[in-house]
Amino acid sequence: MRSMTGFGRGAASLGEGTLVVEARAVNHRFLDVRVRFPSVLAEGAATAEAMARKRMQRGRIEVTARTEGSPGGALQLDTQRAQAAFEALGQLRDQLQPGTELPLSLLSTVPDLFTARATPDSEDTRHAVESAMADACAALDAMRDREGAALRADLSARVATVRSIGEAIAPAADEVRSAHRAKFLERIERLLADTETEPDSGRLEHEIALQADRGDISEELTRLQSHCDQFDELLDEQGEPVGRRLEFLLQELGREVNTTGSKVGDLGLTRQVLALKGELERMREQVQNVL
Repeated sequence: MRSMTGFGRGAASLGEGTLVVEARAVNHRFLDVRVRFPSVLAEGAATAEAMARKRMQRGRIEVTARTEGSPGGALQLDTQRAQAAFEALGQLRDQLQPGTELPLSLLSTVPDLFTARATPDSEDTRHAVESAMADACAALDAMRDREGAALRADLSARVATVRSIGEAIAPAADEVRSAHRAKFLERIERLLADTETEPDSGRLEHEIALQADRGDISEELTRLQSHCDQFDELLDEQGEPVGRRLEFLLQELGREVNTTGSKVGDLGLTRQVLALKGELERMREQVQNVL
């Protein structure tokens, strides 16, 4: 089992510098890949996106790249850009605080003032992106595996709690059915108390049986345990994404618990049903992060 959340970093030599690629992943219903590369490495963006889409199944994947050193050789100052930026800053100074000093250090905040004398070779860029991206994805997957192991342990403990509560409710199934029968007979007696009408015994027994069936929670509890078994099997499954299947099972578990809650009238059982709902909600939050 893998988490959808993770971070990975990779680096590769490029020219006289280094290419650094970082990949971040957060939970998302589908696969959403977003790549941001500097203009000098624009050719490598498509390569990085293709690798991310091939390797990742779900999640929002954000891939960013930067260069350290001088991938394209020695740097040179873009004097025209620097002069235009300084003039614009001077005009803003004159509008806001005329007469104040305008330090040259402000130019350090202007992006892309220094550019490489040459752009990196296309083939070198592709190889560097492939190498750095592979390392970033490997590190991302390793982190996802570690978080996935923690998620699995948590979900395993919680489904065991759900199973335990369901087993504790099961012995009360006959009592719930008997309680529905008793309440129905009591209503009939109250309705006929001031009349001389005698109910049809055959019809009465039929209605009693229907009421008993409406209060029968044994089927819901059986399906609850079956879903718990399937949930455990998915937790043990290796290699394939299981997040969506776990989400489906949680929906089915929730349906059985809701039906059970609508049938029971005992305060103690109602509390146990509420405990089940709370546990399923916590599981649902965790499963949102499962790949």
